[in-house]
Amino acid sequence: MSADDLAEPPPPRAQDGPPAARPAGRLPRGRFPALRDGAGGAGASAGTGPRTGLLAGCAAAAVLLVAGSPWAAHPAVQAWRTVTVAVTVQALPFLLLGTALSGAINAFVPERWFTRALPRRPVLAVPVAGAAGMVLPGCECASVPVAGSLIRRGVAPAAALTFLLSAPAVNPVVLTATAVAFPGSPEMVAARLLASLMAAVVMGWLWLRLGREEWIRLPARRGHRPGHGRWEEFRLGFQHDFLHAGGFLVVGAAAAATVNVAVPRSVLEAFAGSPWLSVLFLAALAVVLAVCSEADAFVAASLTGFSPTARLVFMVVGPMVDLKLIALQTGTFGRAFAVRFSAATAVVAVVAGVVTGWWLL
Repeated sequence: MSADDLAEPPPPRAQDGPPAARPAGRLPRGRFPALRDGAGGAGASAGTGPRTGLLAGCAAAAVLLVAGSPWAAHPAVQAWRTVTVAVTVQALPFLLLGTALSGAINAFVPERWFTRALPRRPVLAVPVAGAAGMVLPGCECASVPVAGSLIRRGVAPAAALTFLLSAPAVNPVVLTATAVAFPGSPEMVAARLLASLMAAVVMGWLWLRLGREEWIRLPARRGHRPGHGRWEEFRLGFQHDFLHAGGFLVVGAAAAATVNVAVPRSVLEAFAGSPWLSVLFLAALAVVLAVCSEADAFVAASLTGFSPTARLVFMVVGPMVDLKLIALQTGTFGRAFAVRFSAATAVVAVVAGVVTGWWLL
């Protein structure tokens, strides 16, 4: 008799029940290996390695910012430093809000609540999640960790991703800021609401149709354990999410500042004369400027040389796809997800903005 014959057989693997036995708006437990307690593998490595390298890069960047090198006094370097700090400081309160809300969801909200709040069919849960984004006054930095926490709690990824896109674009704070930036133009506020909600819901439905679970690699994080206090769990979850996303935020802000300083104003004027090029240019500009959704309406209002539709596209694309958001998505969901999702979202957001602008503006 061999040693293999004496070895204890592995425990039987629990089989998922039939599809009809599970709520359609929920994920079956265990389908994301990186989310299991103590899980390693691709999911864990995707969350640990990049974070360590990026945080080290952020520390090196901080040293360069405060170094007394001769080139640090150059106007372009000073402008880059100012923009980097401004974008980071502007987004930091909302990142704090998002990570705090993410930790609270993970620690205090029971999983059964999401089953009751969302329709059982994912195709219906997507528009409901999009409408739920109207009640959260935050920016994209807050929505990314919240969406990750929702997926951990069993919410269907399509619904969580729809919320990720809609929350920073259609909440009351953003719509109020848009009304202030465009006085006497209620059609611009309505167009932003409609185009942003349309883009978010379409992306949710596209994920249902084309998305793959292996593209999402959430960092491993333990759930609630007996004897582990809820407040302690909240503290650990908040600390994990904030440190993990903070490094990616700084990297994204530095990238946005680099493009912001490098693009001369004469380039803006060259593109303003063409209806189609102006739309594409402002869409690309929204990606690289990475302006917070609460402030981007004022930037759009200042671009008076561009058409209303082009400025609408700027406001629709920015809260859904920008450099710091791509960096945050990479740190939260993995590179494979961020590349595919950001590219698809950019196309859908531009189309939604153009169609809505042609109709309402």
